[in-house]
Order: sequence, then C-alpha cells, then structure tokens
Amino acid sequence: MAVTALSESPQVHRFPQSKYVDAVRWLPPVLPLKRFAVVAFFDTDSDSDPYFIEIQSLSSNPLNLNSHSSWVSPSRISSLKTSQSHYVPLVVAGTFAGSLHVLSAGSVDRASLEPVLSVPEKVMHNGPVSCLDLMDGGVECVIVGEDGRVNLVSIGDSRLNHRRVFDSSGLVSYTAAKWGSSTEFATGGYGFSLQWWDQRKPDGAVSQFKGSWAQRKTSGIVHSIDIHPSRKHTCLAGGSLGTVFAWDLRWPQQPIVLSGLGAGNTEHSPSESEVWEVQYDRFAKSSNVGNISSSRILPAMICSEDGILSVVEQGEEPIELLAEPCAINSFDIDRQNPSDVICSLEWESVAILTRPKNG
Repeated sequence: MAVTALSESPQVHRFPQSKYVDAVRWLPPVLPLKRFAVVAFFDTDSDSDPYFIEIQSLSSNPLNLNSHSSWVSPSRISSLKTSQSHYVPLVVAGTFAGSLHVLSAGSVDRASLEPVLSVPEKVMHNGPVSCLDLMDGGVECVIVGEDGRVNLVSIGDSRLNHRRVFDSSGLVSYTAAKWGSSTEFATGGYGFSLQWWDQRKPDGAVSQFKGSWAQRKTSGIVHSIDIHPSRKHTCLAGGSLGTVFAWDLRWPQQPIVLSGLGAGNTEHSPSESEVWEVQYDRFAKSSNVGNISSSRILPAMICSEDGILSVVEQGEEPIELLAEPCAINSFDIDRQNPSDVICSLEWESVAILTRPKNG
C-alpha cells in the first residue's frame, strides 16, 4: 500500500477514558468561543448505570476534554447523531434494545443534557437500531435495523410521530442510512447493497444497487453512508474488506470503487478490514481542482477496524492521517472547523486531530 504524507503532520491529542467509547460527535455551537463534543460510553465495571451519553467541553492551553453533564441510557448506544433545531442542539441516540431517545443540549452552558422525547424498545424495531440519521434542522429522523424495518420519526414540540416506511420481515437487513434531501434518503445493508427512497413515491425503494463487483458474488456489509449536499445524486458507502465506493443514481449499476474490494489496485486501499465510518471531507482539497466534473467523486475520510484514519480520493493514493494499534470505531469532522476531527478509539480513548490549514 502506498500512502501519501501531508507536507505538515496533523496535531494529535489523545484523551484516555475510564470507559469504552461507543461513538463520538461534535455538538453544534451553543455559545461563542466554546466547543463541545458528545460521547456515548459503555462502562463495563458498572452494574447500575453502564450506558450513558456525556457532553464534554474542549478547553485550550493545554488542550483537554472536560466532563460536563451526562444522561443515563436504558440500553447500550448503537447509533448517535447531533443536529441543530431552532437554535437548540439536539442529540439523538438509538440503542441495541431498539429504543430511540431525543435529548436537548440547549442549556449546555449550565452543563445540562435534557431528555425531550423517546420511543421505547420493541415499538419500532425488534432488535438493535443499526443506524439513524437526523435531518439538518432536526425535524425528521430515518432509522433502520437488521430486522429489515425502515422507520421515519418526526420530532415535534411535544411528541414523536413515527411511521414505518418498509418492513422486509427479516428478509433484508439494513445497516446504514443517510438523508439525501428533505424527501429522499439512502439505506445500505448486506451484500454491499444500497437502496434509494423517495417519500413522494411510497411503494418502496425507487432504485437499488446489489454489489456484484464484476460478476463476483460478495457478502460484504455497508457500514456507513454519506451524501454530499451539492451532489445528492451520488451516495458514498464504506464497508467490509476496506471497501469504499460511490453509487451514482445516473448510472445505478456501475459503482465507482475508491478503495478495497474491486479497486483493482491495492495501492489505493489504505485498509483491508471493516470501514466503520465514511464522510465526505470538506477540508481536503481535490488533486484535480481545475477539472472536477459532476461524475468525479470528492475526497472522503474513513476510519477502520485496523486503526486507520485516512483520506481517499478517486484514482489517487490515500493520505494517512492516523494509524492506531487498535480500531478507530467512529469519527466526526467539525462542520465549523473542518480541519478538526474527533475519533473514538477501541482502547478507551478519544482522539482529536487538527490538520494544518496549509497541509
């Protein structure tokens, strides 16, 4: 594997935790000049309250994460997202028991995480919530599970309205979901499959992709999906065997493989294990700035089971940002400061990486 190095190495700060870190997300800004992160924990040594979400503030000189407030979850967190709703940051969590919880972080200056609304277990899913995605503005959430159900939840002032979009009765399992617009979203699952849904057309997915990879049968799983706001016709997916690929709805059966299985060149594969998360990298500059067509895939960031955090781009060597001796299970790029990335490390740590502005 060939790896391109940055002209200036990013600054990496690791913060050991006393609990297992299941997920991390940046919290949308609440107060000027203050930054916060949301961390989902699993305390293996606690019998009473082993599962909880915590707000941590980011201080400088020296850089550190400081615990603010926490909320105890009835089950282990399986999916975590944040968004801004009417100037109030929201935290939405799905659990392994199948429940959904909406928390307000609007009073973070008083170190407060307040539960707003919830849907108990077994109401939407018989089993874990595989993935959820909160629409920008925090008004609607798409939730999928391995039980083959796709649900939409509208977040109102006093209640959650949920409806089932699809139920495969277990014949199909969904492992990833992402909004593409206010009416469209994508899902992913086993066999590197992807589906595109349009609420204006309620009779199931309007387009589907089944990973054949040059006629070879594959049993890989899509773990994560991202959709760029300016290119909503293209769905980016990351999954098994280091695979990162793009699905363009204009050519729905011709995947554009960026990394891993089917790439045809292992030099463009920074990882050979599970890609747990993928996001378009709004900080990275494309190497083809002067010739970016609507069919070219923009740079993406991935994290993997073999401890790699890197940027991949179509036809280019990957840029390795971080290599850990343990899995990097999740990461989030700060929307306000896209040079900053927060990661959850399997060895009970949170890492914050700051890339040079001229890197």
